[in-house]
Amino acid sequence: MAEQNWLVEIGCEEIPARFVESGVQQLREKLTRWLEENRLSFGKVHTYATPRRLAVLVENVADAQADVEEEVRGPAKQIAVAEDGSWTKAAEGFARKQGISPDQLQLREYKGETYVFAHKHQEGKRTATLIGEELANVLKGLHFPKAMRWGDRRTRFIRPVRWLVCLFGEEVVPVKWAGVTGGNRTFGHRFLGGETEIGQPADYVETLHDQKVMVEMEARREEIRQQLHRMEEQNGWRIPVDEELLDEVTQLVELPTALSGSFDERFLELPEAVLITTMREHQRYFPVRDRDHHLLPHFVTVRNGDNRALEQVAKGNEKVLSARLADARFFYEEDLKLSISTAVAKLDQVVYLEGLGSVGDQARRIRKLVEELADQLGLENPERSRLFRAADICKFDLSTHMVDEFPELSGVMGEEYARRAGEDPEVARAIMEHHYPRFAGDRLPEGRLGSLISLADKMDAVVAAFSLGIQPTGSQDPYGLRRKASAVVHILMDRGWSRLPLSLLIDLSLNRLQADGWLQRDREQVKEEISAFFHLRLKGALQEKGIRYDLIDAVLLSDLSSPQLMLEKARVLTDAVAREDFKMIVEGFSRASNLAAKGGSELQVNRDLLEVWAERELYASIRSASEDFSAAEKRQDAEGMFAAIAKLAPAIHRFFDDVLVMAEDETTRTNRLALLRETDRLTKRFAAFNKIVFSS
Repeated sequence: MAEQNWLVEIGCEEIPARFVESGVQQLREKLTRWLEENRLSFGKVHTYATPRRLAVLVENVADAQADVEEEVRGPAKQIAVAEDGSWTKAAEGFARKQGISPDQLQLREYKGETYVFAHKHQEGKRTATLIGEELANVLKGLHFPKAMRWGDRRTRFIRPVRWLVCLFGEEVVPVKWAGVTGGNRTFGHRFLGGETEIGQPADYVETLHDQKVMVEMEARREEIRQQLHRMEEQNGWRIPVDEELLDEVTQLVELPTALSGSFDERFLELPEAVLITTMREHQRYFPVRDRDHHLLPHFVTVRNGDNRALEQVAKGNEKVLSARLADARFFYEEDLKLSISTAVAKLDQVVYLEGLGSVGDQARRIRKLVEELADQLGLENPERSRLFRAADICKFDLSTHMVDEFPELSGVMGEEYARRAGEDPEVARAIMEHHYPRFAGDRLPEGRLGSLISLADKMDAVVAAFSLGIQPTGSQDPYGLRRKASAVVHILMDRGWSRLPLSLLIDLSLNRLQADGWLQRDREQVKEEISAFFHLRLKGALQEKGIRYDLIDAVLLSDLSSPQLMLEKARVLTDAVAREDFKMIVEGFSRASNLAAKGGSELQVNRDLLEVWAERELYASIRSASEDFSAAEKRQDAEGMFAAIAKLAPAIHRFFDDVLVMAEDETTRTNRLALLRETDRLTKRFAAFNKIVFSS
């Protein structure tokens, strides 16, 4: 069968950078799925995108669908054939549904009974015809978080569509969508190119290159990287490349040209984070450092165009940046006039969450929680005093001009202003660290003060939201509750505070909300929902550590109070899997668990009824293992805990070899089930071993 390349390009007004790559990947997925659904074979798929276009080129697409031969089974003979041998209405209806005449129906045996069959031959359509009929519906399926209408059109898209290219080989497919008709004409760079014709899909990249457009995203990204490297070599600079910023800049331009500019050295008196954030967030500039990594009064930007009039472009950018930095300096100087106590008082005027008071109320809840955490850990002065001071002022920078302008600097400016105000360095650092981790993979707080305040802050945020019935749904998590809960889990794993079990943190947070009058739903229901939510976060955290899925399921059914101990349990099991005796241990524990389920949960062992030596041995082994297990658990020693219960395995197997559990005598049977119930209770304090899977 003949094959052709297929090109689809959607040309539009400038797409926001964050939607360019995801948009073209969505287009790719929809086109390839459509090809598969229509039984059209195809080869490699290429994606191209710039701010003004999303394009997909599919190689070696079949020229037409393959013909389909199909047999469809209909009603049984007794329903389809009348007494006189003619077809019944049921058979005629079946034939009509299959698009054939009753004369074409056949009777055949199937699984011992005779049925009516319809043999259908469906001739494949030409691919170009299918594209013309269905591509518009495929494109209608493209969705973006923010879409718009334009003119009198009902079509919604990320930006107004201006042209559409649809080429199947050299054949133009004139599909109509969004007020445009598919053709073979595209547009180059907005200022340096023009309208041009594409002869065939294979010419796409070169045709647009001639029109000053680099449509290959990775090529643009690498070109920017190389230009930055050349500037480093020419000037003796270091240009640290923020990969997220590089990705964004890549999707802002069609023809990248890097250029540098300067700003007044006096702005270097501002905190470095202020300078970098101003350049990156407002202007999409790369900062410049010297060989010793000191910040220099220069910046690098990437224009969408060639190298003409670069000096003039640089001056324009310098003017804009100078104005931005002047604003930042004003904010900074004004903030320094504000006392920390005044800034804290202003938090009462900032709404935290409707139904949960102000940020000031939240800060006071955090302080109260921190006091209780300090009591649990037995902290003493002067550390205790520093902790409380840090908790009192941890949110004060939210009422500053700088953080109002740059929310991402919260914590950064808090530490800076606190140091400038003469606060203890540990207190100042804790203000910064209590924001950690800000995102997945971010650093954890290093200091104990920052860790404790971070725990209190994030637990309060999660519990408070759940108390209002606010929970993440699907991909929607506007308050970042998953991130905050995961942060709690990772901090507890990192710190290993056995005196701060997860269940206690939940209870303390609920107690504080209730005491302050903010708890608006049934406490037990809220607690149940929060516990289930953290269960999923624990599972995710263990997956990130590379723990096997069945071992995760096993430890998740044990005590969840200590994430750090759960991780150690999972690691112990990971090591144990390689041991020769591990399968025997798991089989014994699993068999005990399965039989224990046949008895009541409240059964108690009567020692006087233990008749067989293997029963008495198992009973004594449980007593000994329980003592050793509890001692190891108190030390948070996962290896010791596993070693304690592993000693039970031989006694369990001898018990099953020598003892008939389901004895005819009910009293004997009940007592033996109670013995297995005790065994199961003890082993499940470590993990649910029946969840562990062995390859056959």
